[in-house]
Amino acid sequence: MPNDDMRIEPQRAKQLAGNISNVYQRIEKVASGRKVRLIAVSKLKPANDILALHHQEPHKHLDFGENYAQELTEKAGLLPKSIRWHMIGALQTNKCKPLAEQVSNLYCVSSVDTAKKADALEKGRAALAEKQELSSKLRVLVQVNTSGEAEKSGVEPGETAELCRHVREKCPHLQLAGVMTIGAIARSQQAATGEGVNEDFVALRETRDKVGKELGFDAGELELSMGMSSDFEAAIGQGSDEVRVGTTIFGDRPAKKDARVKNETTDEKP
Repeated sequence: MPNDDMRIEPQRAKQLAGNISNVYQRIEKVASGRKVRLIAVSKLKPANDILALHHQEPHKHLDFGENYAQELTEKAGLLPKSIRWHMIGALQTNKCKPLAEQVSNLYCVSSVDTAKKADALEKGRAALAEKQELSSKLRVLVQVNTSGEAEKSGVEPGETAELCRHVREKCPHLQLAGVMTIGAIARSQQAATGEGVNEDFVALRETRDKVGKELGFDAGELELSMGMSSDFEAAIGQGSDEVRVGTTIFGDRPAKKDARVKNETTDEKP
């Protein structure tokens, strides 16, 4: 097993279990019976933390999100294949094929905003399918720039349907699973305080509905992925099917230069 030499500190495991349990409870409180996927964003956190949550009883957490392709690939090589990896960060086109080909348990890429990236992911998954039997397609979310901020990644709302059509018609190894947005920080902070609705969340829902109408299928087939640590409850209240929560579960992140893929720790008592 790839994780045979990886140790989990009991105290850290207990802390993480308590943190994620609290998030589960908060989700359940606002979800009104709907199933909402929780992606534990493990960016810059060691694989030991991920293993602790994946092994916790009685609820083994499955879904973990990473922002960097290299970090995801390295962690996937250390950890069990039963983990469902989500690539949630901006992804360069030239890194799409290697990621899709090398990580067999890559569950979803949440940041597809060009046809070229979709095509590269398709090539990677097709190459992997030639090497081994794949039981399911690679899920992808089309990232939408709902806030109109120049520094934000994402396709324009009016161009979303065209990209969604491309994924559905030209990428047989991919499954168009939904649409995703990050949105403006100011809107997120305002919505989190209960002062009105988040315009970005409204825009994503409206974009999803228009895609369904334009492409001729039930818009409910497409999930909404929106909401992070600061605003996930508000996002769920506005219909999100998936939230990305990192610091609330794992704590503050180290600087990238100080991050370690794996902690060389032991659980031995002195």
